[in-house]
Amino acid sequence: MKLSICTDVYNNLSFPDMLDKVKSLGVHAVEMTAGGWATCPHVPTAALLASANKRQAFLAELEKRGMQIAALNCSGNPLSPGEMGERHTQSSYDTVVLAGLLGVKKIVMMSGCPAGAPGDMTPNWITSTVSWPAYMEPALEYQWNEVAIPWWKKFVAHCQAHGVEQVAIEEFPCMLVYNPATLWRLRNAVGPTVGMNLDPSHLIAMGADPIAAARNLKGALYHVHGKDARIERGLCDINGLLETQHVTAPETRSWNYVAVGCGKDLQWWKEFFSVCRMGGYDGYVSLEMEDLTMSIEAGVLTSISALQQTISK
Repeated sequence: MKLSICTDVYNNLSFPDMLDKVKSLGVHAVEMTAGGWATCPHVPTAALLASANKRQAFLAELEKRGMQIAALNCSGNPLSPGEMGERHTQSSYDTVVLAGLLGVKKIVMMSGCPAGAPGDMTPNWITSTVSWPAYMEPALEYQWNEVAIPWWKKFVAHCQAHGVEQVAIEEFPCMLVYNPATLWRLRNAVGPTVGMNLDPSHLIAMGADPIAAARNLKGALYHVHGKDARIERGLCDINGLLETQHVTAPETRSWNYVAVGCGKDLQWWKEFFSVCRMGGYDGYVSLEMEDLTMSIEAGVLTSISALQQTISK
């Protein structure tokens, strides 16, 4: 495995300055946002699509530093009703076209989450049993069969037409795909172009075991995010793991995103990467720094140190 970094953490730096910063950290690959919710500080997708010269200059900045693109990221909610879904759908399609032109074979996304019924205008993440109330099961079936699977079948065909071989879906809360079971449901419906971007932090926050998840995902593990979460002692015992507070209030939350090694210890991370490797994954591990309990620089350095000691090289 090789270390990469999600570059939005350096959104205050220009593209060349960001590459210099990442290289100074001993990292030689980048995962960059090109669509979705992100501001895309380092990938001007529309400009790159419009100009072969700009694409050539863009790639030249990477090549002269000996750096690679681990993946393009367009995480958003393309299944949302209304303007957001239309915008995120277009940016997802554009990201695929750009990836093809740049020779990038993998994109990272989220599955999206539809509304619960035709005419609704708010995405509805259904996490309770569908046994009762009676309206829950029809809503979930509508989301999957009428919205998600048709959208993804068309999108997979678009990816194949532009040379994108892998779509790594992050198992993000509030999305239709939020764990291995839902990833398999989508993959079984639309084919093996779709796999998982396994981000351990989300499964930890939902009470799952990412090591067990990695075993379950053998053959469908396409990308890994190096990101940790910590279940906060005492607070989770009182309130459980369902958490609606802003991430900017870490002192009162039941769980928090933290630098790698500040939630799970290094022995845990060694086992996690070992199991990923046993299952056939030997790709990039993209550090995603979202720890608000320390500075960006401290969080990046802490995480890189932990990842360099634990990834299966």
